[in-house]
Amino acid sequence: MRAGKGLEQLGTEKLVEGFQVADMNPMLGVESRAALLRSLGKSLLAHAEVFGAEGRPGNLVGTLFNFPRQTYLPSAFLTSPDYLLSKAGNSGNLDVLVLWDVLQTLLIPAWPKNRTTIAGTPIGDAWPLRILQQKAGTTNPDNPEGIHPFHKLTQWLTYSLMVPFQRVLGKKWDNADSLTALPEYRNGGLFVDLGVITLKPKTLARGLEASGCALPQFEAGDDAIVEWRALTLILIDKLYAKIQARFGAGVHLSMAQLLEAGTWKSGRAIAAQKRPQTKSSPILIKSDGTVF
Repeated sequence: MRAGKGLEQLGTEKLVEGFQVADMNPMLGVESRAALLRSLGKSLLAHAEVFGAEGRPGNLVGTLFNFPRQTYLPSAFLTSPDYLLSKAGNSGNLDVLVLWDVLQTLLIPAWPKNRTTIAGTPIGDAWPLRILQQKAGTTNPDNPEGIHPFHKLTQWLTYSLMVPFQRVLGKKWDNADSLTALPEYRNGGLFVDLGVITLKPKTLARGLEASGCALPQFEAGDDAIVEWRALTLILIDKLYAKIQARFGAGVHLSMAQLLEAGTWKSGRAIAAQKRPQTKSSPILIKSDGTVF
């Protein structure tokens, strides 16, 4: 079955089977994740100019599969068009901004439709924030000046895809510093657990009432969560500058390296130390599994 069509027709039970989901091995938001994959398949098929008639994600760069003919890979993998390579400039470098445009064009229609919209169009992981609306002088949630964009999962995917292009194809990236830190619960949890960020008393009480347990809980679009994520971005930027300054000239630490080996790993470690039974974030997010 064609790649895009296979995803478009993916049944939830197949996802459950493949990930061995069970009472002893739960997965948050299984139905939402399956629905997201079905939407992704539909979006792949809708962008044949990049992913071909079969909606194959590997068409982003077919050369990635240009192994010798005697390997086990079928010929379909060996003849995929090289979309990103065709967009490379005279230097031969790939452009992160081109990859970003492709991923946003692909994924924006696939995300759940009950999120922030502008002129009726869902815009993915971007959320109205009251303080931004006040500064913009508007209460209209569709006003882009009152919306804080994150696009965390798309940025995570971008960071991940950049690696094989560098290591397998030997390609360099232009505009590699255009991406931000990742505002997710491990990075953000690190700053809460270290006492750098604290909830205001009224907000904390509201979250504890909502959760009914020892940790506060909020909806993903709640101002408390949006502000927490925004502060996480700012703090990681400050941390990144401080760490980079300690390395001195001649040593460059990428944002992806800081995230993977630094803040994310540290956030996970301190969560396990403070909450060994659950290893959860210090702030709980009521999520459908498609944001965090």
